[in-house]
This record gives sequence, C-alpha cells and structure tokens, in this order.
Amino acid sequence: MAQSEERVISPQPQAEDVVDAALRPQKLADVIGQDKVKANLEIVVEAALARKEPLDHILFYGPPGLGKTTLAHVMAKEMGVNIKITAGPVIERQGDLAAILTNLREGDVLFIDEVHRLGRAVEEVLYPAMEDYALDLVVGKGPGARNIRLKLPRFTVIGATTRLALITAPLRTRFGVIFRLDFYDLAAMEAIVLRAAGMLHLPVDAAGVTEIARRARGYATRGAASF
Repeated sequence: MAQSEERVISPQPQAEDVVDAALRPQKLADVIGQDKVKANLEIVVEAALARKEPLDHILFYGPPGLGKTTLAHVMAKEMGVNIKITAGPVIERQGDLAAILTNLREGDVLFIDEVHRLGRAVEEVLYPAMEDYALDLVVGKGPGARNIRLKLPRFTVIGATTRLALITAPLRTRFGVIFRLDFYDLAAMEAIVLRAAGMLHLPVDAAGVTEIARRARGYATRGAASF
C-alpha cells in the first residue's frame, strides 16, 4: 500500500507541487523576461486601478511552458482580487459555464486555459458575459420557453492558448488586449535559475546556472523550474 501511494499517479499532494507554487512570481516586478508584455501589462493594471474598474479581458498565446498561467495569477495579485481557474475541455455544457460565472465576485479573474477548446454552444454563453456582464438563460422547453437575463458582477476573463488560429473571430474580438509570449533568451533563463536557487537556498555556481538555463526546453521557464 505504501508503495502505491508513492507512485507518480498518486492523488496526494507532492513535494514538488509546493516548490513550484513557491517559485511562481507574485507581482509583475518579480517576473523575469517577457519585457514588452510585462511593460504593457503594467500599463493595463495602472489604468484599471486608476479607473477603479476590473481589468479588460486579456488573451495570452504562445508555446507551452512560457508563463501564461503564471501571468494570470500575477494579474489577479496586482489587482488584489481572486482568481478562478478552469480549462476549455472541462466546460462541456452551457450549464457548466453558467455555474462558474454565477459564483464570481466583483473584479474576479476567470482564467480559462486552452480557451480555443471551448465548444461553440459554450462560447455563445460567454459572449454576453464578457461584453455585457450578463448571463442569458433559457427557462423551459417548447412554446413555453422564455429567455431570462441575469446580471453578473464585472469580472475579467484571461484566456490562454497555444493555438491562436483555432480561436473563433467573435471570441477573439471580445478580448481587449492580446499578448504573444516568446521563448526566453539565455540571459533571462540564467536570471530565473538564480532567483529559484536563491529562494530554495541552493548553492550554485555560474557554470551550473548557465548549463541549467541552456538545458531548459526551448528556453521555457517550465524546464528551468524543474532543476
């Protein structure tokens, strides 16, 4: 029994899960690399705070492992709001999305990973939610069916995708700002490794830092975080 609990597929939290969460940047100032995106996000946050309004809807796209999920968490932290996390394949029915939306609070961030995999019927519910902060429901069936519109709190959708071309045009236009994340250069990766080593209190020399940074898959932060 003890051996089975130690297997990789065990549902129990693993030590590396805690380490990964601890290493995630909490603020934009902690983010290394992606300088253009970071600068633009700082402007977006400052503008939203000045208006005392939620962030505009944001779409991040690019190869996996570059920090799309991390940036979503960072944006919620910068705004001082909660973040709800889901994924396109998980939201199978309109009712699934309706349940998520009705549990949001004012200013909350709804992060949808693999947003390109949302079904068309689900997207139809998301359109008015993003645009008008309203949820359109059909009550009843047949001739007696009627439409009901529920008001939602103002919230922010942050979508992430590795396949921008697969996102429908109507959904894409509802994102106010769209950012592409690129692979990190070697200098940025070295800085990320040094930061992680410092937080974990691990001794590391310059040659080791460079070697770890070079071995990160395509200079993706997900690879460096696993050293």
